[in-house]
Amino acid sequence: MTATLPATAYRAPSQYWTWRDQAIHYVVAGEPHPSRPPLLLVHGFGASTDHWHKNIRGLQADFEVWAIDLLGFGRSAKPNWDYSGSLWQAQLHEFIQEKIGRPTVLAGNSLGGYTSLCVAANHPESAAGLVLLNSAGPFSDSASDSAPAAKPNPVAKFIQSVMLQPLPSWLLFQYVRQPSVIRRTLNQVYVDKSAITDELVEDIRRPSCDPGAPQVFASVFKSRQGEKVDELLQKMACPLLMLWGEGDPWMNCRDKGAKFRQYYPALTEHYLQAGHCPHDEVPDQVNGLLRDWVIGLGA
Repeated sequence: MTATLPATAYRAPSQYWTWRDQAIHYVVAGEPHPSRPPLLLVHGFGASTDHWHKNIRGLQADFEVWAIDLLGFGRSAKPNWDYSGSLWQAQLHEFIQEKIGRPTVLAGNSLGGYTSLCVAANHPESAAGLVLLNSAGPFSDSASDSAPAAKPNPVAKFIQSVMLQPLPSWLLFQYVRQPSVIRRTLNQVYVDKSAITDELVEDIRRPSCDPGAPQVFASVFKSRQGEKVDELLQKMACPLLMLWGEGDPWMNCRDKGAKFRQYYPALTEHYLQAGHCPHDEVPDQVNGLLRDWVIGLGA
């Protein structure tokens, strides 16, 4: 069982970068290595750079490690914009070009994984490698099972149409950001319950109190679906490491891993006894696998 880090664990100091007239929060630790690419850690939906503090601490001796808050999350600005994978893709690519200044290994969890995949596929000059941890993103119908497509669910369509309205969306946001609801959700997606600390709950709750946070939440129901995962993989050329928390109740990791192998057979993958956020739940395992893989790229 992984020991829970104390609340006083070191966290890299906050820094800010102005992108499209918006303040983007990031942290950086460690020193540049001429023979090793830097790392850029990208959080999932509702999380932030705080979710990577165990990994930053564990990897900074070997790499220059960056972590960033996507626009709309964490300590980054939360303007009333249309949020999408293409927006965050542009943010990451321009951050690498302007701030990091050299090809980078992107490591993303969930939504951050899909966004990092978009960068690796569409901006190869920014990506020295890609690490996906329980990555989000759909495959196209032709890449899915051969079973006929399910008929549209009228109840689901009705719920979505209701959630496009400001008041129901706002009310739902007020509910899901309660500490008790955050803790309940984490209990569903973490295998090791001891990793669910008051500090983790507060790290997720705090940004939800920022002005603009409800509008960011509502944009999930409005955003257009981006490129499919198989389309992105067919454009990508960089090395790929996949780390799966196999206890994730939100996805069948073995089935999804098989789809990734179908379109990118040269990938490396590991299945871990963890849930949706293996980097936070089993950080020592994730750090070790990521470290060995990245160092091996230069061998």
